[in-house]
Amino acid sequence: MRRSGLLPLAALLALVACSEPGSSGESPDAAGVPLGSGFDFYVLALSWSPGYCASEGERANRQQCGPGADFGFVAHGLWPQFERGWPEYCETDEPVSVPRERAALLGDIMPSVGLVRHQWKKHGTCTGLDQADYFAVTRAAYERVALPDAFKDRAETASIRPAEVERAFLAANPELPADAVAVTCDRRFLRDVRICMSRDLREFVSCPEVDRRACALETVVVPPDD
Repeated sequence: MRRSGLLPLAALLALVACSEPGSSGESPDAAGVPLGSGFDFYVLALSWSPGYCASEGERANRQQCGPGADFGFVAHGLWPQFERGWPEYCETDEPVSVPRERAALLGDIMPSVGLVRHQWKKHGTCTGLDQADYFAVTRAAYERVALPDAFKDRAETASIRPAEVERAFLAANPELPADAVAVTCDRRFLRDVRICMSRDLREFVSCPEVDRRACALETVVVPPDD
């Protein structure tokens, strides 16, 4: 699974703290994460890229699923959430489109320019952050979660119970409450693992509404990432 070039969380937060001070949202917290506003917490959606590619087939994005792509869990998005419901497509003074150069900087964790632009338009505009801060926090949130070893360099297709996927994330992240993570699927494939965390990313938070939308299948198909 491709994760090269990622900074440790502490180093990343230091970089965020030194860039564009006071550019958006509330003042950064002590750890340096720009704080969004107007929502209660974040949902980090981690997409199992091979599941997306297999499910979408010819319709799948070629940047993410074309020849040579070997992504595992990627950042589907970082979504502002209320205790009940969520905002989307909010008015903003920021540009609606994301420059290709900025989107390319996220290519190791969000391997589609179209995905980056869609996530900003639908979700990022509702965080009170500017584009630079929103995507910096997205990367920091991605780095906040330890990915289970069982999902690294998978070589074979397997059928797995969604509860097993959840348990793997709980084991890799001991501070993660069981009701702060939800595994989602389509009619067959593992699609997302959704993890709820505070606006400053310091804590995982319980999110019963998100948890209730978890996959109801007995097993899901998990294609390999090689």
